[in-house]
Amino acid sequence: MGPHYLENFVQSMFDGIGGVKGKTLVVGGDGRYFNDRATQVILRMAAANGAAKVIAGQNALLSTPAASHLIRAMKTDGGVILSASHNPGGIDEDFGIKFNMANGGPAPESVTNAMFAPTKEIDTYYIWESTDIDLGTIGTSRLGDMIVEIVDPVSAYVDLMQTLFDFPAIKAMFAGGSRIRFDSMNAITGPYATAIIEDLLGAPKGSVTHGTPLPDFGGMHPDPNPTWAHELMAEMMGDNAPAFGAASDGDGDRNMVVGPNCYVSPSDSLAIIAANAHLAPGYAKGLKGVARSMPTSAAVDRVAAAMGMECYETPTGWKFFGNLLDDGRVTLCGEESFGTGSDHVREKDGVWAVLMWLNIMAATGKSVPELMQAHWDQFGRNYYSRHDFEAIETEKADALMAALRGSLASLKGQRIGPFTVEMADDYSYLDPVDGSTSAQQGVRVVFEGGSRFVIRLSGTGTSGATLRLYLEKLDTKSFDQDPQAALADVIAAAEQVIGISKFTGRTAPDVIT
Repeated sequence: MGPHYLENFVQSMFDGIGGVKGKTLVVGGDGRYFNDRATQVILRMAAANGAAKVIAGQNALLSTPAASHLIRAMKTDGGVILSASHNPGGIDEDFGIKFNMANGGPAPESVTNAMFAPTKEIDTYYIWESTDIDLGTIGTSRLGDMIVEIVDPVSAYVDLMQTLFDFPAIKAMFAGGSRIRFDSMNAITGPYATAIIEDLLGAPKGSVTHGTPLPDFGGMHPDPNPTWAHELMAEMMGDNAPAFGAASDGDGDRNMVVGPNCYVSPSDSLAIIAANAHLAPGYAKGLKGVARSMPTSAAVDRVAAAMGMECYETPTGWKFFGNLLDDGRVTLCGEESFGTGSDHVREKDGVWAVLMWLNIMAATGKSVPELMQAHWDQFGRNYYSRHDFEAIETEKADALMAALRGSLASLKGQRIGPFTVEMADDYSYLDPVDGSTSAQQGVRVVFEGGSRFVIRLSGTGTSGATLRLYLEKLDTKSFDQDPQAALADVIAAAEQVIGISKFTGRTAPDVIT
């Protein structure tokens, strides 16, 4: 909000994509504080830079997956999405801008690097001097020579969902008495969830909670995990819980799934969707393949192997899935950070994931706990957890990672607690489509038998550094343990190798998922 900061950022973004002269863009965001003001600036700058047309969501609102769909459906040259994802909103909180390419997916590193370069030398930006555009009225107008089209942010996305899922079957399930609770956390998915779950599928009014997008998300931290979606968790773990619970995040791309007294980890959710996606009409022909981020558990790998599908492992970040999707190698993608999606867009999609679960439940007649138990009986359980150590001094986090990388060469063959190290490396990814390489994507230590831990610095925090520690252990016999208890020996081995307490002074994570 400082003088000229936003304008310099947007001009650098436009310059980094080769300018916007003659191009058509989509603009919208999650409604957080400054969303509407930033949209007005972007529209005026697009006009001054010669854009032919900008399509904006009504009141500057668009969920990230809905924006991806509009970019693809309208065949635009890309889009500007205003969001800081699952981070808090408000005048003293977070704001973000990102550019999505013509395929609807996040800009790759080559493009973001091209955007960053002008920021170091920019001395001019171009902006059309005018009064504000009316963002609240659907229709078209002009800003100089540029057409501005204001569209319903919800309708096109709702239409897309109806082509993918068996709405009559899900509606019948609700008519039969099944109850749902969808917590939109006062963020962007409220209007989408209400239109679909209550209006089209017939769930009782009030099934969608915190359904009104607010500039500060009502003071909530719009991150759909057990820590921040505590109201939903309390209801789902209490007496008379609904049959299905879910939450989504600030911009609508993440999801959490919960059953009665049954939390579904994102890794398990991805695996269960992979095993059952064919039950949804839009995926009746089966999946071309699946992809997961490297820190995500290998549960989906076991499904892919059993079903004869290719399974790809990529670095964290949805942009890495884009090439695989565009090349037709995969249909389904997922991350342990509460993100799941398919080739219907080029972003993860929280509402889509919820509808997929509801479709599976309607088709099988099984509850969430029953689906989980049946899956583990068939494939085994990959006990999994993520420990987040937040707002660590950057110097301490960097020192920890440097020391760990320096020890990797000597780890192989070492005995650590009950484990023997089979492999230790700093993960590097070779993209099978374009041949590009992404190095230093997280340190992996894999033990004989498949247990492992991964540690990496996250890029989504805004204060200090966030260390994310991922822990995994396969069990083919016992499925009812508490994950933290099942992983206790892996947690101890990770601390022995990494020394988190020694380097940071932290003896416990801030968030456990």
